[in-house]
Amino acid sequence: MKPSHIFLGVISFSIFGGINYYLGLRGWQTLGSKIPPLSRPLYWIVFWALPLCYIMGQLIGRRYLPGIIKKGLTYLGSYWMGAFFYFLLLVVLIDLLRLIGIWTGLLPHSFRTPSAGTITGAIVFLTVTLLLVYGTWNARKPVVTRYNLDVDKKAGSIESLHIAMVSDVHLGAIMNKYRLQDMVDRINALNPDLILFVGDVVDDEVRGYREENMSDIFKQLRSLYGIYAVPGNHEYISGDINEAVAFLEESGIHVLRDNCIKIADSFYIAGRDDVAGEHFIQGTRKEPVELLKDINSSLPVILMDHQPVALEKAQAAGVDLQVSGHTHRGQLFPNNFITRKTFELDYGYMKKGSTHFIVSNGFGTWGPPLRIGNKPEVVDITMNFRK
Repeated sequence: MKPSHIFLGVISFSIFGGINYYLGLRGWQTLGSKIPPLSRPLYWIVFWALPLCYIMGQLIGRRYLPGIIKKGLTYLGSYWMGAFFYFLLLVVLIDLLRLIGIWTGLLPHSFRTPSAGTITGAIVFLTVTLLLVYGTWNARKPVVTRYNLDVDKKAGSIESLHIAMVSDVHLGAIMNKYRLQDMVDRINALNPDLILFVGDVVDDEVRGYREENMSDIFKQLRSLYGIYAVPGNHEYISGDINEAVAFLEESGIHVLRDNCIKIADSFYIAGRDDVAGEHFIQGTRKEPVELLKDINSSLPVILMDHQPVALEKAQAAGVDLQVSGHTHRGQLFPNNFITRKTFELDYGYMKKGSTHFIVSNGFGTWGPPLRIGNKPEVVDITMNFRK
């Protein structure tokens, strides 16, 4: 590991620890100290165990802990990440308003008493609890999002193409085989001509997927022209990109990494390796123009690129449809405002010139098993070609 990575890790962990201490202190002051059986040492032991659960489950659990313990730690730690996010937003907001109220003299004295603080703390705790309950329920209620596109090209004898597209499944301890089965059933119910997975299918070590026979579930997928995927950043983060690709291939999914394939002599599917590969394997992925330089440009071209960056490059290369994911549309409100500012298109549909772009917010979740402000989805695309 590079010294710069170690330094960045120490700084990040220190900041995370400092923020957790601030939340823990505010929690003790407003609620913890008011619970008679709860001693201060016990409170802090329980409190620090929560943020450490995810780290232990993911870093230590991968190699040294039984699967059931690793999953339990991952679940607890993941929920704490969601709770941490909303506790931080609410506590900082309340503390800022309180300080402003004191400085301006607008805060009544009745709101400065310990009992007022206890009531406020209870409201914050209840609000975060309700958000966690709702977010869990919402994350398990995927929808089908439909797009109908017209492409001014002939595709041989094919007049229209029905595509099921999914991004960001994040298979692992939380997105388990039962959630995978639900996804497969939903895709098959659409009866698609083509199935596309646009990155971050896996989120953990491949060993666990094989132990749960997830390949057999993927093999239930049915389509006329096959199943294709591209890597996302989490295929690299999972530990071994080659193992992740091998798992997808043995599951009946053809992985495209900076290559292009002609389907039924009628249209092309091109797949870009993820930009994360440039950091993990020090490679350089192909630009769309280079990737498509040898194709018959009179036929329709579908490009899969996990992260929706530099969209103008796909447009310049003559791509007809680019499908992407990665953003999760923020996953937790109000993070959608950040993704909206970060990406030209963080969710939905856009057309630049003759190129259609679709970005999905994903089927699964990363970190907190919650979705607040958006719904998981399977994307149903119909491409209509010139007759």
